[in-house]
Amino acid sequence: MDLNASPLALPFPELPAIEGVTLRVARAGYKDWDRADLTLVELAPGTAVAGVFTRNVCCSSEVELGRESAVGGTARALVVNAGNSNAFTGYRGREAVEQIMGQVAAALECEPAEVFVSSTGVIGVPLPRDKARAGVAAVLAAAPCTWEDAARAIGTTDTFPKGAVAHAMIGETRVTLAGVIKGSGMIAPDMATMLGYIFTDAAVTPTLLQEMLSAANLRTFSCITVDSDTSTSDTVLAFATGQARNPVLTTMEDAGAEAFAAALSDVCHQLALLVVRDGEGAQKLIEIAVSGAVSDDSARRIGLAIANSPLVKTAIAGEDANWGRVVMAVGKAGEPADRDRLSIGFGGVWAARDGIPLPDYDEAPVARHLAGREIRVDVDLGLGNGRATVWTCDLTHGYIAINADYRS
Repeated sequence: MDLNASPLALPFPELPAIEGVTLRVARAGYKDWDRADLTLVELAPGTAVAGVFTRNVCCSSEVELGRESAVGGTARALVVNAGNSNAFTGYRGREAVEQIMGQVAAALECEPAEVFVSSTGVIGVPLPRDKARAGVAAVLAAAPCTWEDAARAIGTTDTFPKGAVAHAMIGETRVTLAGVIKGSGMIAPDMATMLGYIFTDAAVTPTLLQEMLSAANLRTFSCITVDSDTSTSDTVLAFATGQARNPVLTTMEDAGAEAFAAALSDVCHQLALLVVRDGEGAQKLIEIAVSGAVSDDSARRIGLAIANSPLVKTAIAGEDANWGRVVMAVGKAGEPADRDRLSIGFGGVWAARDGIPLPDYDEAPVARHLAGREIRVDVDLGLGNGRATVWTCDLTHGYIAINADYRS
């Protein structure tokens, strides 16, 4: 583990090779750092692709072009630039992306639309086309690398590399899913989040893969937040190379489709929580479980209102069982709630039930819970059957320090 890694960091897992996926990294020099910052993933011809992208209306050209190509499409390559988001850069930003797409497409003898590009870093600075051209040339000539190398290369303020793996049976065929992700700040997904990539050797049609990824996103990436800010570059892409040669999945009624969808959701869940664990300045991982809402969507929105509250997040950073701040956040969410039915708890201990503090409430076990690294907040609205779980981290001085000096 890196010495400067988040205290919530997990070791990088053993990710197996995925047939039809080749990883390479190189140094384009987008920032003044001595590390690889350009990643190329070469994919087998005919690889199915699906994607979810930011709804931020100031999105990058990478997001616009990716959104156009991902619907029912195929992919031959993925390129990720770290250190420059290329967002809010007008025609110059789009030209830089099209240059990369054309350069890779020429090398792989494919259509430019089959080359997907993501960029992450500072907003408002056009991606340097000369550095991009030289970086792509270098990465095309580079030797294959490991999953961990690629996970490190796509990071910016990340303190540890993030990866996840799962398996599923489709008929008699065992398929593998492996994913990497980057993200630490500017995390409040309004679709997916950060930059995340999932690869599988399964044979799945693009349409079904999109259906599965969109569904998984709603329960995972769209249920995390670090700081309430939705990035201009958020992208999650899933690639299915088909090299496992299983009977092609075309609908959810096909044998093995449910198992594969569950494995995809599992990888998304693992990756989403790794991002929260690396939240800028984070010291605590916070799980907020909302029940009793009028609908699942309403529960999710209430959970995010709590998770995005600076007052809630700083109270937990200070290990203060100030459940009144949770009440406040529920009330401001704009969702149906009844003060006299609301219940709040920490770590399995209820502090208030049905709108009033419990007379025998003992704060000692709650204080012990809040002193730990992983915190649970329970909210029961008492209105219906809607429920959702949302994840966030605490808000500390470290977040301010990182973002006050982000461009320096």
